[in-house]
Amino acid sequence: MENGVKEEGENAASMPKVDPGQPPQLTWQRKLDSNVKVPTGFTLSFQEFRHLAHIGFRLYRYSKQEEAKGKVPVFNVFRKHHITSDQGIPLGGIGAGSIGRSYRGEFQRFKLFHGICDDAPVLANQFSVFVSRPNGEKFSSVLCPRSPGVPKKNTDSGIESWDWNLKGENCTYHALFPRAWTVYDGEPDPELRIVCRQISPFIPHNYKESSFPASVFTFTLSNSGQTCADVTLLFTWANSVAGDSGLSGHHFNSKTMTKDGVHGLTLHHRTANGRPPVTFAIAAEETADVHVSECPCFLLSGNSKGITAKDMWNEIKKHGSFDHLDNDKTSPSEPGSSIGAAIAASLTIPSGSTRSVTFSLAWDCPEVKFFEKVYHRRYTKFYGTLGDSAARIARDAILEHAKWECEIEAWQRPILEDKRFPEWYPITLFNELYYLNAGGTIWTDGSPPMQSLATIRERKFSLDTPRSDNKNIFCADDENDTANGILGRMTSTLEQIHTPASSDTALGTRLLENGEENIGQFLYLEGAEYVMYNTYDVHFYSSFALVMLFPKLELSIQRDFAAAVMMHDPGTMKIMSDGKWVARKFLGAVPHDIGLDDPWFEINSYNLFNSSRWKDLNSKFVLQVYRDFVATGDKTFARAVWPSVYIAMAYMEQFDKDGDGMIENEGFPDQTYDAWSANGVSAYCGGLWVAALQAASALANDVGDHASASYFWVRYQKAKAVYDSLWNGSYFNYDNSDGSSSTSIQADQLAGQWYARACGLLPIADEAKVKKALTKIYDFNVLKVKGGMCGAMNGMQPDGRIDMSGLQAREIWPGVTYGLAASMIQEEMVDMAFQTAAGVYEVAWSEDGLGYSFQTPESWNNNDEYRSLCYMRPLTIWAMQWALTKPKLSRQEIKHEISDRDSSYLEQHAAFSKVASLLKLPKEEASKGFLKVVYDFTIGRVLW
Repeated sequence: MENGVKEEGENAASMPKVDPGQPPQLTWQRKLDSNVKVPTGFTLSFQEFRHLAHIGFRLYRYSKQEEAKGKVPVFNVFRKHHITSDQGIPLGGIGAGSIGRSYRGEFQRFKLFHGICDDAPVLANQFSVFVSRPNGEKFSSVLCPRSPGVPKKNTDSGIESWDWNLKGENCTYHALFPRAWTVYDGEPDPELRIVCRQISPFIPHNYKESSFPASVFTFTLSNSGQTCADVTLLFTWANSVAGDSGLSGHHFNSKTMTKDGVHGLTLHHRTANGRPPVTFAIAAEETADVHVSECPCFLLSGNSKGITAKDMWNEIKKHGSFDHLDNDKTSPSEPGSSIGAAIAASLTIPSGSTRSVTFSLAWDCPEVKFFEKVYHRRYTKFYGTLGDSAARIARDAILEHAKWECEIEAWQRPILEDKRFPEWYPITLFNELYYLNAGGTIWTDGSPPMQSLATIRERKFSLDTPRSDNKNIFCADDENDTANGILGRMTSTLEQIHTPASSDTALGTRLLENGEENIGQFLYLEGAEYVMYNTYDVHFYSSFALVMLFPKLELSIQRDFAAAVMMHDPGTMKIMSDGKWVARKFLGAVPHDIGLDDPWFEINSYNLFNSSRWKDLNSKFVLQVYRDFVATGDKTFARAVWPSVYIAMAYMEQFDKDGDGMIENEGFPDQTYDAWSANGVSAYCGGLWVAALQAASALANDVGDHASASYFWVRYQKAKAVYDSLWNGSYFNYDNSDGSSSTSIQADQLAGQWYARACGLLPIADEAKVKKALTKIYDFNVLKVKGGMCGAMNGMQPDGRIDMSGLQAREIWPGVTYGLAASMIQEEMVDMAFQTAAGVYEVAWSEDGLGYSFQTPESWNNNDEYRSLCYMRPLTIWAMQWALTKPKLSRQEIKHEISDRDSSYLEQHAAFSKVASLLKLPKEEASKGFLKVVYDFTIGRVLW
């Protein structure tokens, strides 16, 4: 595997075994006692507040209404978030839920359910160590500095009674996603070095193990003392999904059967509020050197009977194991009480020797619930859908994680050893991938959803089958086969009932041909505060990570959007910017997102503006489809989505107001910069349109539609000439409207050029102009802002001042900065590219930065204020790797001998125009004035 691209014939088994106790040379590092700056949220200027107040009023009311219905608001900006700067590598693979872990060692940021994130740590979830030496020396401590959330009294029976002795001054955390190492160098025992290596199965081009909800923790213990050391490592876990969920009662824990030397405990959590149940498993491997013992249940809080957290802790301090504990029988927890489980690994380490201990954590939450639909996660294809597989997943993780590590090493080593790169680059490249785990990611098994009987209404059906089929279900040896058989029959029957309805959805699996692999469907959120799945204008940037590392998932997303282009949904939604009601989705429009409450069925959750009038989405669809085709060479995919590409292009014809071949913006934020308006021809949307025309021509040629290929080529030439009219001698103007921002120097003005070159297409502007514009952006947007050490400012005025005309004009977007750097690399301006992108590292990832590590926001401004932490777009750093790698692209060189006067062109234009005329949007009514908005809001508050 080179630079993230898998090479044929590679075999991870041939890789040398990796030492889990030795962190790589290049890692992101923090001392456990570091005091990093806590991020500060953005504030609006008076002008911005006045301009955006009406949207804020409606958003606030909308958010409260959604919360009253038990729903998550699309823009979750009014909820108070638990903001810290101590994030680290999260746990688990892709799409099965995520559990965060701070560099201090706390387990936090639980994202196990759709749209729900509980940021605060569950403090009972800890690793701890107990050391005893023959000379009477004893040491014990939780392997995490004491959190402010732990009461300082130690007289009670909860976790406050544990030994929170770790200072952290000699302890260092190393991160290189998906692995992390915590080195406890002489804490708590000065003569014992402990290294905890954490690994999760994020393995490029692996579509099985990468879906597993598991992590493995290998402790390497080195005794430098003159005496042997008796050591016990303790892993404790609360029966909780964060917050106060552990107090709801009726949860229970149990031992699992020991197999292959792996001991385990399961914690069965009966989730409240209609969310799916979850089972956790913690496990440890017993070897010739390591003895494992368990405490299936202890009381964390409340008045229930049983051993307390204090009793459990003292048992280990006294005996070094749970062998003397008679606690095999457990009962469900009572409401108001919370319980946990503990597993201990004990060993003796001779003087001058090193030993290792391996633990694992897994969880089984097989269902994802949207509206009245239930989907199953990808990993259930390998472990079943009954929710009883946590122990097996935990065991398999312990037995197989060495193979994971070899494959991860094979992927990462060439990049880490590439001397072309500054040290910060490969570290940040890998660590930005945290978002594919922690971005609210859901990966389904690809099956249509199971729907409840309530959705069937009056339709008759029966699960009955011929008697010969029943034999296979009711005469099974495995106790779970009956349930699986019935579930399978229900799924099949309900699929048949709902098939007609499914044809009106964005389920891209319908575009698969018979025998073509169904890899499942993939969702991830725009951000922690902007809660929409697969936000497409942002995925345009971040998708380079998926197409390089998990291309089958990237194609799955594109199939969904291809299906969505063909949808028309006349159901109405209220737009926050003007209070109008508009159709949710128009035929031919690329949706802003794939939905939130009911993805694939109710798309376009975005409601700030009418995204059916956006000018970037359709172009971005065409460009991404073409890039993904040339990256994978998958002609079956190209043929399946080509009709959607054609209709997406035809839809945009209505936005060419003067017939010159170029689309025009309409004076409101009608693109990804949705707080920065453009009017007329703009560098951003215009450049994307030019590139999309060329991509459409190339794709048409590849699928055999040569007439359309020639047609779009002529259109490309015409639009390119109009785009060139924005050139002012130094850069491309923001737009041609003569407005306040028209001459702004936009960092993203060459987005179309960036994508065209990334796809192997021709440049959309003269090479000399492109390089001159990039130099101008570097000199102004980068170097004139804090000495060039904070990324590229979105908008700069020609006199060197920041463009203050809009909220987003005065912001730095790390994702856009990475994309700009990728464009520079493609134009062979490599040094400039790394100097540009280094500013993102300095602000987001360096120890002197703003505390954004593992939660890179959408933006920050000149006042060091962020907007929207934990955001999708910074994955664009993989576009830099794409540009540096220069992957082989599957494309044909074509020549078109045609002009706009040829009869063949005129015939195609007539047909294209006819399609376009049928896709025109209805005329919109005039928007309400500001005073009317305030009046409506006030009356609404009174009546609410």
